[in-house]
Amino acid sequence: MRLREWTAGDADRVLEAFRSEDMRAQSGEPIRTLDDAVRWIEGWQDRGHAFAVELDGLVVGNVAVTGIDRHGNGWVSYWTTAQARGRGVAARAAGLLAEWAFAERGLFRLELGHRTNNPASCKVAVRAGFVAEGIERGKLVYDGVRYDVERHARLATD
Repeated sequence: MRLREWTAGDADRVLEAFRSEDMRAQSGEPIRTLDDAVRWIEGWQDRGHAFAVELDGLVVGNVAVTGIDRHGNGWVSYWTTAQARGRGVAARAAGLLAEWAFAERGLFRLELGHRTNNPASCKVAVRAGFVAEGIERGKLVYDGVRYDVERHARLATD
């Protein structure tokens, strides 16, 4: 596995990933065409650091750190394609991202959150070394339904 910068040539993999029903809500804008996917890739330049997760030469996911603040904190997100799920890919990639963020960006604290009804994402966070810190009640809303979010964090000293 390796993390690398996204390129416009990866747009087909992004489009394929976001065709999955469970991925549609993971982007601020709908990704329905190759042009949408290219814009999604290019948009990371303004939002933070995102890396394509490559496994055996094929892009199978994304890990990113955004919201970097003056205190050395950042927000982590991740996703994998349907074919890569259940194989530990997201946890390994999130762990590599954390190591990069601490060593290369000098960050101290990385946070992430997942809906409490998403145990798979919780497993990813824990396996990547993120410690659960608490529940944020009613934080997210999808299709008119509010969801609680569990917050996790990993420190450079962990």
